[in-house]
Amino acid sequence: MGTALAVWWPAFTIGAWGTLFFDQLLTVWVISTAACLIVLVQPRPAHHRIRRAIALAIPSVWLFLSFFTDPGDDELLLIVDLLAIFIAVTGLPLTLWVMFKLFWPEAMGRMPKRLTVAAVVIVGGIAIGSFALGANHPLFLTCEDFAISGNSEPPGCVKVG
Repeated sequence: MGTALAVWWPAFTIGAWGTLFFDQLLTVWVISTAACLIVLVQPRPAHHRIRRAIALAIPSVWLFLSFFTDPGDDELLLIVDLLAIFIAVTGLPLTLWVMFKLFWPEAMGRMPKRLTVAAVVIVGGIAIGSFALGANHPLFLTCEDFAISGNSEPPGCVKVG
């Protein structure tokens, strides 16, 4: 449930605004960096830690590349933007998964494979549904709904009155 909760808002914002907000990306970066450092200091064999640390370092790679992106370099901007979307949609669920494995390793050994697959499918379905809700926000939300919640008005929002 926590993973589904983490995925819905980034997916909705991509659907509604066509972009991700910086706070979503930086939240993923903070969580994944903290988890990466925890993985690196664990007293486990290196081969188990290195794969997880590399996966958790992906948001740091995105942030590092962002500092060196020239606004005139459309190809590099596209790559960095695609990496940002990838991080937001997959990074947070993967980070939560790694943290779950770190702090509750005995549960992972007992979890049936079909339950793991079902969880991934459910979270993926929630992400797709959230994107669809964001893309179709004019059908059930107004500009005022966004303004009252403290968000900017996305393109195509319905003005009332």
